[in-house]
This record gives sequence, C-alpha cells and structure tokens, in this order.
Amino acid sequence: MEQYPTPLSPAQRAANRRSMTGGRGALGRRSLLRAAGLGAVATAGLTACGIPAAGRTGDSTASTDHSAKERTVNFSNWTEYIDVSDDGKHRPTLEAFTKRTGIKVKYTEDINDNIEFFGKVKPQLAAGQDTGRDLMVLTDWLAARMIRLGWVQQLDPAHLPHAYANLAQRFRSPDWDPGRAYTYPWQGIATCIAYNKKATKGRAVTSVAQLLQDRSLKGRVAMLSEMRDTVGMTLLDMGRKPETVTDDSYDAALARIQQAVDNQQIRKFTGNEYTDGLSKGDIAACLAWAGDLVQLRIDDPDIEYVFPDAGFLFSTDNLMVPAKARHKTNAERLIDYYYEPQVAAQVSAYINYVCPVAGVKPYLAKIDKSLADNPLILPDAAMDAKSHSFRSLSQDEDTRYEAKFSKLIGA
Repeated sequence: MEQYPTPLSPAQRAANRRSMTGGRGALGRRSLLRAAGLGAVATAGLTACGIPAAGRTGDSTASTDHSAKERTVNFSNWTEYIDVSDDGKHRPTLEAFTKRTGIKVKYTEDINDNIEFFGKVKPQLAAGQDTGRDLMVLTDWLAARMIRLGWVQQLDPAHLPHAYANLAQRFRSPDWDPGRAYTYPWQGIATCIAYNKKATKGRAVTSVAQLLQDRSLKGRVAMLSEMRDTVGMTLLDMGRKPETVTDDSYDAALARIQQAVDNQQIRKFTGNEYTDGLSKGDIAACLAWAGDLVQLRIDDPDIEYVFPDAGFLFSTDNLMVPAKARHKTNAERLIDYYYEPQVAAQVSAYINYVCPVAGVKPYLAKIDKSLADNPLILPDAAMDAKSHSFRSLSQDEDTRYEAKFSKLIGA
C-alpha cells in the first residue's frame, strides 16, 4: 500500500475551503443549483419522446472494452467530493491509484445537479452511444431510474474483491439495486435537523413538527429542495414510513408542508445554501445534510444537529458504469480501489460524509480520532436504528410526485 501525504486536520481543511470559496466555509456535496421541477419535466419528456428503455443485458449496454490498450478511465463526480491536497493542486488517492496501476484518471467535476446531468447524458444513452464517461456518481433515485432504463452496465464481481468484501452491511441491498449488481455507494447521505443556538436563543429544535409549527421560528425555517428528503422527513414525523409511501400518505405530507408555507413558517426551500443562512442566523433551523455539518460546526460551534426520535432519511450517491463505456474494467478497478479501507479513510477524512466501507475506523482514527468517533461519518447502532429510505418510485409515481412537490416549492 502506498504511503499517502499526511492529511490536514479538520480545522486546516475548513480554513482552506474558506479561502477557496470566498470565505463561505465548506460547501459540501449537495447542489447549489437544485431545480426540483426539472425532475418531472425530464421524466415526462423521456416518455413523451417515446424513447425506449435499452435492454439490461448483453450488447445493449456493453461495448468493446478497451481497458487493456487504453490505460485510462474517465470519472465524472460532484464538486468537492474527493480528497484534495493542502495546496489544492493534487488529488492524492487518484494519483496513488495511477502510480500503482498505470491507469490514468481523467477526473471531471461536471455534476452539479442530478437532473441537469441526466439531461446532459440522456441523448447519448438513449441513442445507444458512449457518453465519454466510464464512471459517474449519481444519487440513488436517479441511479434507480438509470438502471430501469437499461443505461447502466452490470458490474463484474471478479473485478471487485475489496468492494464485495468491505461494503458495509447497511448499504448491501437497496430495493432499486438488490445485491448491488449495477452500483456501489460512493458516500452515504444522512438528512437531519440543524439549528443555530444563538438564533433560537438556546432552545433546541429536535423535530420536524417544530420546524413546521413552532411560531418562535416563523420565517426562519428552511426545508430542502430535494423532494425525498423533505417529504420523507415529514412522513416520519407523522408516524409514516417513506419505505411504504402511498399516494395518500404523500399527499398528506405535502398538505402539512403546504400549511407551513401558507403560514409563512418556511422561509425557503434550499440546496446547500442553507449553510450560509444557518451560520448567519437568518435561518434559525432547517433540514440539513449531515456531511455539511462536520465542517460547519468547526467554523461555528453554535450550530447543532439532531437526528429526530421519529427517524431520519438516508440515501446514497453511487458509482456506476454507463452503457457503452469504453473502459469498464478500468472503472471497476477504480471502484474496487476505493473500497480498500485505508483509501476510503483518506476520502472520508476530507469530505466527511457517511463512509460505506467496513473496517475503515482504525485507519480514520490514525488520521483524526474525532472523525472516527463521529456518527455523522461512521454511524453507530443507535443511529442505524433510526435510518429510513424513500422507496423506489415507478416512472409514473416519480413524475407525479415531483410535479406536486415542484408546485409546492415554486420551482
């Protein structure tokens, strides 16, 4: 195993990110450009155009693998979603992979939003063409859609010994990809409640009910523009499970959120930009992504987070090989590399989302013990017991649910 450069401490990473983002602090992975209404438009447009789903096996998704001759892999990911050196000029784990294997990685941070990216690659995938990408990272609901359409290649287990052995149990068999035949998680995403103690005058905010009904928070609440997070957290607060959401329970959750909108309880629906408002106190409390909060709390100790007793939403961003990719074997080798615990620890220490790799804790502790003990990165049993996932939706449900949510939030 290569020796990697000594990682920065959390405080050093926070300082560097502030300098690289104009003093705003860590941005986290989630999109600043979320446009929830496009979800319904994209799905409806796909149906209206009569684009058939490609087959899931054989030559319909595969192409000639050029991995042996072309020692390269084209990897598309979100911004600030991999380890970076202290000077911001290097990606240590990617460079170590190239040094070990001779496979050069063309790493592109060209995913800013799931739907935006889907629109970018849809014409090529629908036409059965190579997108120019061998590996991409998409959130579970869009990964499910891609699999349903037949636009993702089935992975070869023979090329994934570390991934197969080290995938943490909680990630092993989502309903949209049983047994992880097509995808492996890049990172897990936990949705929780965050609040600014100064803005709430020391009062704790521990439930979605408080976000929606506590009049002391009126006009200073933010909910997320990701439908599954906001509706799923509301369903849990109502005693209903997002794993079994129905049209009736979905509409009941929307009605509850709509009432808070009508009462001007909710200030806005946001992507990552809630971090700025929360730090300034313009937003007193909100739904938040836990990965953002590790760094945010370093910048501002008044920021607190809570996983409600009613439960919380858990989702994943997922590595997948698109149909017709030229370098499938190289992509699989890169996936497997990131399931080596020492490598996974390097990434987790930098980006702070939930690590999907079992056995990573001792390696993460060598980098920073506080990170290894942080349930936002390595959930404990109590946190696991509270986690829930929004079930896979059919194409019709996806279209209808996104359209209703888009109308609600004014997207």
